[in-house]
Amino acid sequence: MPLPPSRPPRRGGPVAVLLLAAFALSACASRPEGVLVPVGPPPPGSATVDMLAATTRAPSAERGVLFSGERGEGVSYTNLVVSIPPGRPVGTVQWPNPRAIDARSSFAVSSVTDVPPGDIGTWFRRVKGSKRRVLIFVHGFNTRFDVAVFTYAQLVHDMGTDVVPVLFTWPSRGRVLHYNFDRESTNFSRTDLADVIRAASASPEVDDVVVLAHSMGAWLTVEALRQIALQNGRVPAKVSNVILASPDLDIDVFRRQVTEMGPQRPQITIFVSHRDRALRLSGLIAGRVARVGAIDFTEEAKAARLGAATGIVVIDLSRVESGDALNHGQFANSPPVVRLLGERLIAGQSIDEETFTGSDVAHDVAQTVGNVMAAPFIVFTAGRK
Repeated sequence: MPLPPSRPPRRGGPVAVLLLAAFALSACASRPEGVLVPVGPPPPGSATVDMLAATTRAPSAERGVLFSGERGEGVSYTNLVVSIPPGRPVGTVQWPNPRAIDARSSFAVSSVTDVPPGDIGTWFRRVKGSKRRVLIFVHGFNTRFDVAVFTYAQLVHDMGTDVVPVLFTWPSRGRVLHYNFDRESTNFSRTDLADVIRAASASPEVDDVVVLAHSMGAWLTVEALRQIALQNGRVPAKVSNVILASPDLDIDVFRRQVTEMGPQRPQITIFVSHRDRALRLSGLIAGRVARVGAIDFTEEAKAARLGAATGIVVIDLSRVESGDALNHGQFANSPPVVRLLGERLIAGQSIDEETFTGSDVAHDVAQTVGNVMAAPFIVFTAGRK
């Protein structure tokens, strides 16, 4: 149903919605800072994630922060080893106490090492997995550096798939009222993400590159891929899949971005939910323009807005409960969705209406929503007749 025409603010109207959403988002972001202090070797029984963080943030002199939310000069590369305690539920992060970090019961950083840009190839050779697949994660709005690090470590561990983890983290102040600053920071970082994607694709140690982007990070990712295609004639062939989770993208802009990538573009998989409250807020801020991640693609008129674009699969998660009140983080905190990412998408398997129906992952999610007969995921393939 189309949104009503704009009218002056009134009690219970858009202003109230903005304030309530801002409060909810702020509550989600209220975590202690200064937790990235290296604590040494992980304790017995814990798991580790060895990641490369590429960032356009400014370095921070504060203990345990490493990088602030401000914009830096160029790209900095850092190797972080994160330890994860045993016996934790999938999709959760046990946040450490900065005054007494205990790696036996919380996430912790075992080591932090600066990586000169010229040594990126050496890093890939050291950590390459048996399948030589790189997973580049691009976080969303309102995300501090430490939150991005622990969220990605949690996701890589819980997926249980063999990838080389690369985190691209752009300057986000981690404050809900700084939406426009964050948005401009994605534009600031576009060329640098394009360079990271090119570097991974050019490495002889890498066979496959998957890019996973959340929320506002989806805008940055699609823009970086579009820039590569316009400059080089195509997106690198090694980039096999681009996964956009709850993308904060204008639907009309996205359609044009995909067109300008050209026909030799990677598979694009989109997780959407018309129950995503954070994207409703974003749509209001953007002038009541629908965001890709919040569109109900089961409605024929809305699905048609993707036009005849091929190679795009939309997975509707509206029936899947998220661990956050805004239904904006299912990609990381819903165990069945994490399994879908690890066992199928990032492992190189395609998903369409036929291959997904009756799969083990679909069955697990159906159990999550309490009705095995109901389709918990609705899969839509763009451009298909």
